[in-house]
Amino acid sequence: MAEQDITFTSEGLTLTGTVSVPDGIGAHEKRPAFIVLHGFGSTRHAGNVITPCNMLNKLGYVTLRFDFRGCGTSEGPKGRLICMEQVEDTKNGLSFLQNHPNVDPARIAVAGSSFGAAVAVYTAGTDKRVAACISASGWGNGALKFEGQHGDNYPNFLKMLEEGRAYKAKHGTSMIVSRYDIVPIPEKLRGHVLKGSIMDMPVDTAQSMFDFTAENVIADIAPRPTLLLHSAVDSVTPPGQTVRMYERSQAPTEMHLFSGTDHFMFAEKNQRVHEVVTAWLRDFFPVSGEAAGIKAMAEHH
Repeated sequence: MAEQDITFTSEGLTLTGTVSVPDGIGAHEKRPAFIVLHGFGSTRHAGNVITPCNMLNKLGYVTLRFDFRGCGTSEGPKGRLICMEQVEDTKNGLSFLQNHPNVDPARIAVAGSSFGAAVAVYTAGTDKRVAACISASGWGNGALKFEGQHGDNYPNFLKMLEEGRAYKAKHGTSMIVSRYDIVPIPEKLRGHVLKGSIMDMPVDTAQSMFDFTAENVIADIAPRPTLLLHSAVDSVTPPGQTVRMYERSQAPTEMHLFSGTDHFMFAEKNQRVHEVVTAWLRDFFPVSGEAAGIKAMAEHH
């Protein structure tokens, strides 16, 4: 596998990424590709990014993983994650990848975990260039997601947002809060938070996520295929978020809830997750040939 560190521009900012091309591809051979998005305040080097990229590369897909603005080595105010800006980053990454000599520009999919999953769904729902979408441990309604994540502490979270708005009105800048005040992660899972991840963030980030509703555009992905994955006992993001997205989606969309894994299902290298993704790719977004699943559905109707 050949890896190349690259840069591309998104709204005037230079973003850093890595393109991986599977072994054995000819100089002018074009393959389908995936953009794999990292999670909340993380980087392209996280296990939840590296593991699916390696899997996809072994199956014959080109991959692009990159640091969102404000994360990793990309430009932008550190820790300032504004969901619609990450959507723009992804769309600009797609434009970059369309010009890669080994990529079929009409067959570029997006995949992501958690925060990256929400961005992937919104990108696919608003950009027809996206050929397919995979969401792992994602969410579609920011307000309901936070309510489920914070539980009894939800009123304090809403108070934090209110204080943040008042602080910005008074000072003209955003109040800084801990990432765990935005997205609580149990101690048992914090080992998956990559060293170098952003630990303090502007409260504007929390407000942006609160207002973000990828579920409103998921139906617009069809007839392009979507795969929704979630742990049945996710300790971070309520699995009901993925169920809500599935209910609002259109065929061809599949949903799988897994026991025996948690929020970081790709980093955990769960074999059943791997098998489900591999089978779905074969039927709905194959490296070569016709997508059998979509053909069968069309014949059924």
